[in-house]
Amino acid sequence: MSGETILVFDIETVPDVAGGRRLYDLVGLDDADVARAMRTLRSQKTGGNDFLSHPQHRIVAISAVLRRGDNLKVWSLGEAESSEAELLRRFFDGIEKFTPTLVSWNGSGFDLPVIHYRALKHGISSVKYWDSGDHDRDFKWNNYLSRFHARHLDLMDVLSGYQPRAWAPLDELAVTLGFPGKMGVSGEGVWDSFQAGEIESIRAYCETDVLNTYLIFLQFERMRGHLDEAALMHEQQRLCDLLAQSSESHLVTFLERWQAGGREA
Repeated sequence: MSGETILVFDIETVPDVAGGRRLYDLVGLDDADVARAMRTLRSQKTGGNDFLSHPQHRIVAISAVLRRGDNLKVWSLGEAESSEAELLRRFFDGIEKFTPTLVSWNGSGFDLPVIHYRALKHGISSVKYWDSGDHDRDFKWNNYLSRFHARHLDLMDVLSGYQPRAWAPLDELAVTLGFPGKMGVSGEGVWDSFQAGEIESIRAYCETDVLNTYLIFLQFERMRGHLDEAALMHEQQRLCDLLAQSSESHLVTFLERWQAGGREA
């Protein structure tokens, strides 16, 4: 992976209450009631699962770890006040600029389908991301869209052997491996935090998710022979150094918990 550009990404979403209001004709209800109604209707449709369908999610944060040559960076795209369209535009601009290998945890099952639907809504284009050989012949055999191609590595999908019954939650595997796991807001609590105006805490939570994913990715690279033990330790130390220099409390706390061997007791 020495010369490869790696972009680990994760998204956080809330119910698309504007879309839900139109879809279910919920005129006159406030956002909280619309979200509640959307989940109730979803639960009735599925027989108990109120997790909304992919098109009914609105993206409020996209966080990333970018490893490119000697540069390593963790951040959330845009600003706290950035629109969904701006976050998506920045995400696809990064793909156009760097042509990175995308790395995710359940990106094939959730993050990317949601990104697709929301990009469709906002009219966000990306020639490289959608290319399957029409513009670049190499993309016919290795593109972002095929499940078994290498430009997008969904770690959950690959490690499970592409078997849904073997899927594991990110938090569970990260903690098992001695990494901090989930910190701060839970996925289920993002909507409450969003309603309370706590977008910065959502972005921080998303950043710790991509850090867990990146650490798992490094272990995976060691397992498949792309890193030897010395190279793995070097990459981990680079991340330690980056986090140690940060002024962001959630990144410092992540480092402390990682160095302590995982989740805080």
